[in-house]
Amino acid sequence: MPYPKMLRVRQKFDRPKVEDVAATVRAELEKLDLAKRIKPGQSVALTAGSRGITNIPLILQSVACFLKDLGAKPFLVPTMGSHGGGTAEGQRKVFESYGITEAFVGAPIRASMAVVSVGSTPEGFPVVVDRHAAEADHIGVVARVKPHTGFHGPIESGLLKMMMIGLGKHAGALAYHQILLEYPFDQVVRSVGRTISARAPIAFGLGIVENAYDETARIEAVRPEEFERREEEMLVLAKRWLPRLPFREADLLVVDEIGKDISGSGMDTNVVGRKRAFRLSPGPSDQPVMRLIFVRGLSAKTHGNAAGIGLADFTTNRLVRAMDYKATVINCLTAGYPEGATLPVHFETDREVLDAALAIIGTRLPEAGRVQRIRNTLCLEEVDISEPCLEQANGGSTFEILGTANPLALDAEGNLAGEW
Repeated sequence: MPYPKMLRVRQKFDRPKVEDVAATVRAELEKLDLAKRIKPGQSVALTAGSRGITNIPLILQSVACFLKDLGAKPFLVPTMGSHGGGTAEGQRKVFESYGITEAFVGAPIRASMAVVSVGSTPEGFPVVVDRHAAEADHIGVVARVKPHTGFHGPIESGLLKMMMIGLGKHAGALAYHQILLEYPFDQVVRSVGRTISARAPIAFGLGIVENAYDETARIEAVRPEEFERREEEMLVLAKRWLPRLPFREADLLVVDEIGKDISGSGMDTNVVGRKRAFRLSPGPSDQPVMRLIFVRGLSAKTHGNAAGIGLADFTTNRLVRAMDYKATVINCLTAGYPEGATLPVHFETDREVLDAALAIIGTRLPEAGRVQRIRNTLCLEEVDISEPCLEQANGGSTFEILGTANPLALDAEGNLAGEW
């Protein structure tokens, strides 16, 4: 089958960046005058999730150092819902894969799936919190603020979601995702967050926002009573700095890897489209439109969790072999999203996928197909596009073309070649 010629482009995004992460963390925490709240000898549980947050080991280390200077005793709590196979040991391993270790951070890790009830919301939603965190004198909520892959609103993924899903562990994540099938996300996350703030020892929050280059763009310490307002404001920045594809529409999007370290849905639906909205929570109206999506493999740090593979239309047998089906299913069922674990059509080689996909792109000939290829939805500075893409208006980003167009390259085994 004839393929379209491909060329590489380099995109240019706004690039605010925190140059000294440790100093910024300390300066932000000093603004809260925490010595009035946190006394020497008191314990402080710090949240840490399963997303691939840039500089997260250093950020946690910096928070722990600040707290120890106050005479407090910080410790880390895995706050990642059902990730890591829904086990304490699995979640500890996720920590280690990100470089979050007791030796580096300078604080012990207390991993458990046990939760305790702290009551219920005015609507009757049950509210549970990690047992170790609930028993601490204080809790510090450390979380990245970013657009959610399934919900759309003034608050999406950040401090409040970390309290609800993260501190809720597997039991809480399962309960809340069931509730979210019938109630709007904004109502649930605010109500649960307010209840936890009122009944659990939340001392402070640390919000992190990243830029389009997967770099730390902003770090902000927040008082519990200001979580909602400041998270709304940080989400505006996160959306403004979100990376995007050079073209909002394509016949075929090729994604080299997906993973939980990249996005909660394996690949960020804010980038590729197909953002599924839960009941009573409408999705955005300006989503990218990819006619077909081909996912080639899994990231190393996802540990076989292929949650979100159901968003794709095609994949490879090698991804299927690398997939930890049980961990994937546990994660997707907990989220009330069984279709996220559904396997798309899969072939042994990339060539077979390309032949099948380009044959069903509509009236366009295969060689005229509008194709975009990315490493993953975090790494979008450089993107491979087919020549026909240039015939349409781009998605708003500026880019430069690197080199000349060349035939789509496959190796001797029939798989896509080229390094990012």
